[in-house]
Amino acid sequence: MWHKCQAMLHFAMETSPYAKLLLGAMKNSGCKVFKERHFSCEDCSGTVSGGFDAASSQIVLCQNNIHQQSHMNRVVTHELIHSFDHCRAHVDWFNNLRHLACSEIRAANLSGDCSFINEVSRLNFGLKEHHQECVRGRALRSILAVRKISREEAEKIVDEVFDSCFNDHAPFGRIPHSKEDAKFAYRDYMNKDRYYANL
Repeated sequence: MWHKCQAMLHFAMETSPYAKLLLGAMKNSGCKVFKERHFSCEDCSGTVSGGFDAASSQIVLCQNNIHQQSHMNRVVTHELIHSFDHCRAHVDWFNNLRHLACSEIRAANLSGDCSFINEVSRLNFGLKEHHQECVRGRALRSILAVRKISREEAEKIVDEVFDSCFNDHAPFGRIPHSKEDAKFAYRDYMNKDRYYANL
């Protein structure tokens, strides 16, 4: 199982436009990611797919719960967004629930967790604001999974930071609703220095 997890991780890092953009942005922010140092394939309890351990700056991938490459790509992207936030914003994961909520909102919004295709596969579709509701719900569940607080308290914290964090698209510059969007965002990100050099 460990070898399959490692192979899927390698494939995600080499081919996923989401992961490649985040890895490049982290390198440019002075937080270069090394596969052997910053990722760990492990067995996890329950249905959790992965996590970011801020104390060790390591991403845990739950090899017993990730069986498809597309799922691995989303988990790697989701956790790299936390890692990017940790790098650029010095998130206080343990003492500031607003910081945690903001990173969970950003991860759900930008990782593809709430893409139309994933929501249809979960039999969730409909409302125009559905993407926002999906992001809100996933962020809420993530917070409740890692902190012993009431649902009401978690909802209040998510609501307080939702608009500003939902609209923070760094480093993508947009919400990548599809792999194609992520490719364009990656291309734009890679060309940004060329653009600024011509000003």
